[in-house]
Amino acid sequence: MTHAIDTGPPATAGPYRWRWIALCVILAAEAMDLLDAMITTIAAPSIQADLGGPSSMIQWLSAGYTLAMAVGLVTGGRLGDLYGRRRMFAVGALGFTLCSLLCGLAASPETLIGSRVLQGLFGAVMVPQGLGMIKEMFPPGELAAAFGAFGPIMALSTVAGPVLAGWLIDADLFGAGWRMIFLINLPIGLIALLGAIRYLPESKPPHAARLDLTGVGLVSAASFLLIFPLVQGRDLGWPAWTFASMAASIVIFIFFGRHQSRKEHAGGAPLVVMSLFRKRAFSGGLVTGLAFFSGMIGFSLVFGLYTQIALGYDPLKAGLAGLPNAVGALAGFIVVNASGLARKVGRKLIHLGTVVMAAGVAGVGVTLGLAGMGVTPWQLAPALAVTGVGMSMVMAPFFDIVLAGVEPHESGSASGTLTAVQQLGGALGVAAVGTVFFGLLKQGWSFEDTMRLTIWIEVGLLAVTFLTAFLLPLRARPEEEAAH
Repeated sequence: MTHAIDTGPPATAGPYRWRWIALCVILAAEAMDLLDAMITTIAAPSIQADLGGPSSMIQWLSAGYTLAMAVGLVTGGRLGDLYGRRRMFAVGALGFTLCSLLCGLAASPETLIGSRVLQGLFGAVMVPQGLGMIKEMFPPGELAAAFGAFGPIMALSTVAGPVLAGWLIDADLFGAGWRMIFLINLPIGLIALLGAIRYLPESKPPHAARLDLTGVGLVSAASFLLIFPLVQGRDLGWPAWTFASMAASIVIFIFFGRHQSRKEHAGGAPLVVMSLFRKRAFSGGLVTGLAFFSGMIGFSLVFGLYTQIALGYDPLKAGLAGLPNAVGALAGFIVVNASGLARKVGRKLIHLGTVVMAAGVAGVGVTLGLAGMGVTPWQLAPALAVTGVGMSMVMAPFFDIVLAGVEPHESGSASGTLTAVQQLGGALGVAAVGTVFFGLLKQGWSFEDTMRLTIWIEVGLLAVTFLTAFLLPLRARPEEEAAH
């Protein structure tokens, strides 16, 4: 395995010959990760009916995966610096594929959740390698187009996951039922693995340092102490230790930051390069991404559950109900990329996108209020399409702006940290919004009132995104624009 990985095409001083094919391999891995992050939002009721388990299991199916991704991504980026990005990409793709098989064969909720955690950890090894390789493969004039491809892939994968899950469950291929949502990763993962071996270039910084195991332990403990009580607290009646755990997570996060800073000042190799946080684009992007992805993923989970549990949609109908969101997102990305708005408008496009997306989410609430429990997917389609358009406007310029000032030697840490915050935002959204949803139902709230409050939470998070986006620079890569 190692020998095969080492015999791939070498990196060159000029633009890498196979860079566009390599980008497709990287995007395939990104899509596989995002599909698996969202695919259980529709499949969860079917999985619970088959394997049993409490309502918190539905949250853990998503939160366990995204939490493992968030914890592992910073480490995954550094592993690429140490052992080579192509090598770690291939290791991650192979492990992700094998863990998908374990998920498909799971016989209990505990086994499935455990397999999901392992799947997330291998995904954390695979995903961050791509951003670092893109910065090395593509010349400055093509970087915007390369990073711009992530937007539509992320948006379509996020929304296509529930649609694919609904279709696979309804089709019941080979009698596998919900298990096929994981087994379908087997051919995709093998294609990504073979593509990595053949087309990805060798990519490794010349001065890579040892892995900071203390930093790994601190960030893992802090993340777990935050997410675990958010998910389990409701089922346990919110004992005092759940609040103590969340408070302890904040303390450990602060201690982690100080540890990393001391290690960097001492000339060591911290897990996270703290100089990144002195870059306005990067630090502002982390805060903005945390708010945006928390709301987006949390709302997606609750919407998928609401259409099935409250409205009585079958999995396929529930998945198709979200399809207008994907159509709106795709149309938005096509217009933005074709017109070059992401580079021309910059940060203002993110602001405009949050307003459009908030209007779409509010439109979903209005539609549900007017149509009641008899609402159809066609009635929801206009508001969801507007939501998708807004989402595309936010995401199209996001990565290019946030990674604008990152130096080559910081790319491993930067890409891992940025994607980790995206995943941590997803885990927080699933944990917090899901807990509100199930908690209010347990207290006797109606489905309509519970969904209405969830929509207001999403609108509030979009308002936070709008405000924190002011921390970002007005344009991506202004130095390159000046050069041209």
